[in-house]
Amino acid sequence: MLKRTLLAAFGLASLLSSFAFADDIKLGNLTISAPYVRAMVPGAPVGGGYVTITNAGDTDDRLVAASSPRAAKVQIHEMKMDNDVMIMRELPKGLPIPAGKTVELKPGGYHVMFMQVAEPFLQGQTVKTTLKFEKAGSVEVDFPVRSMAADTPGGGMPGMKGVNEKHSSNDP
Repeated sequence: MLKRTLLAAFGLASLLSSFAFADDIKLGNLTISAPYVRAMVPGAPVGGGYVTITNAGDTDDRLVAASSPRAAKVQIHEMKMDNDVMIMRELPKGLPIPAGKTVELKPGGYHVMFMQVAEPFLQGQTVKTTLKFEKAGSVEVDFPVRSMAADTPGGGMPGMKGVNEKHSSNDP
């Protein structure tokens, strides 16, 4: 009985630790913090990832690419309203990270789009992802999988209630 209780406690501790944010990651003048992805419904081919990037330097940088063994393609995307239509598009030249500024990739805005995902992200898992910056280089970041409604006001998906979604690959 004690062995079973200890195993259950260890399992619960492991699960709870997966929800805690890892320490900030430093890469040159950049600090990468609070990464997470949303859990996906079965059969969904795409997932969204979010992170905060602070550039403490005096030189601009740019998030130019991302990759993950969990997705065939990973792109840097932007969501925004355009004449009452939610537009989502890839940023093929990447996302600027201005000197002395913080850029948040968050629901309803900039995000990492995991595409052609073979196995849906499940809450409690971690999605290993490599972020590539123009000047600072590349770094591996563990994105914990949170709930499907993580950081969304009212628990819904931003821009998905009564709003048409349009995809565009035009550069901003």
